[in-house]
Amino acid sequence: MRTTVGIVGAGPAGLLLARLLDNEGVDSVVLESRDRAYVEQRQRAGILEQGTVDVLRDAGAGDRMDREGLRHDGIELRFGRRRHRIDLPALTGGRSVTVYAQTEVCKDLIALRLEGGGPLLFGARALAVEGAETDRPRVRYLHEGREELLECDYVVGCDGFRGVSREVFPPGAGRVFERTYPFAWLGILADVPPSHDELVYARHDRGFALLSMRSPTVSRLYLQVPGGTDVRAWSDGRIWDELERRLETDDDWRLRRGPVTAKSVTPMRSHVHEPMRHGRLFLAGDAAHIVPPTGAKGLNLAVGDVVTFARALAHLRGTGSAERLDAYSATCLRRVWQAERFSYEMTALLHRDPGATPFEDRIQLARLERITGSRPAEQDLAEGYAGFPLE
Repeated sequence: MRTTVGIVGAGPAGLLLARLLDNEGVDSVVLESRDRAYVEQRQRAGILEQGTVDVLRDAGAGDRMDREGLRHDGIELRFGRRRHRIDLPALTGGRSVTVYAQTEVCKDLIALRLEGGGPLLFGARALAVEGAETDRPRVRYLHEGREELLECDYVVGCDGFRGVSREVFPPGAGRVFERTYPFAWLGILADVPPSHDELVYARHDRGFALLSMRSPTVSRLYLQVPGGTDVRAWSDGRIWDELERRLETDDDWRLRRGPVTAKSVTPMRSHVHEPMRHGRLFLAGDAAHIVPPTGAKGLNLAVGDVVTFARALAHLRGTGSAERLDAYSATCLRRVWQAERFSYEMTALLHRDPGATPFEDRIQLARLERITGSRPAEQDLAEGYAGFPLE
């Protein structure tokens, strides 16, 4: 099989890239190792920055998002039993965020791809990317029990942290920057209306807590737990009790409890692979970078990557200049490192390090007091949360 752009991975990055290329009249093939049901059900991110929302709308993939997504004009910080709202539009020139789950983004993009007839192969496991240094890279993959070859002009690896795309880089051709955090998130989905109409980020002496949502009737909540925690050690009642302690306030706010439908533990790490390109292979999304989920940046960074690639390829086709493709890695990494910085600072601001001293605890609280008492400091957080420019 032959195509212009071979896309490895049908998460939101790969699917959105295929849609953007379709709109530019560029053919592509998407290879996904899992089946469609898995892709449409795996729980990941749920917060879309203003830039991501705009991209989905412009790509013709925003109709259901606009009907069902929940626009949020603020977030709430909690510490010392007090509440402080960050007004995003007032601090960012009108930008906001939208709660719309990654599962729903994938469903919308899959439906559009299949309606348009573009090749989207589920159960197609990429084995290797070959010839990245040539003008005819290839992807070897296994599909329906047969080994196949996809010949391309370009390959974009959207296959995540454990995918095969990054293996293409020869020794010494790439550098990794990373940090592993000594804690994790225990997350639950619960069939209960959210206890607040906006996201709540809580710093507590017992650890961080987050009140989020997936819809008006489904809550998504998280607790900071030690790294390596076994989710089976946490009963539903214990989780709700701990959430109640960490989210407590001095007013009449109360946490709503309901049936827990899913539990998981998410490790916390920061990871960046530089560069994000080798020959005609381009890395995008988690294949190139991981952020701790505190700043809600992962999916949004992936969107920025594929938008950058699609625009660069359109520029090449329109002008004959490869300047923007050649600058792909540097362009993406400027935004990636700002998001890494923001996510790191949010994580350090709200989580209690198990080795923290009383002095460090007081510094953390002083930083929160500064943000909630200074408009410039509050604005810096709001601008980072609402999202950095795509280019």
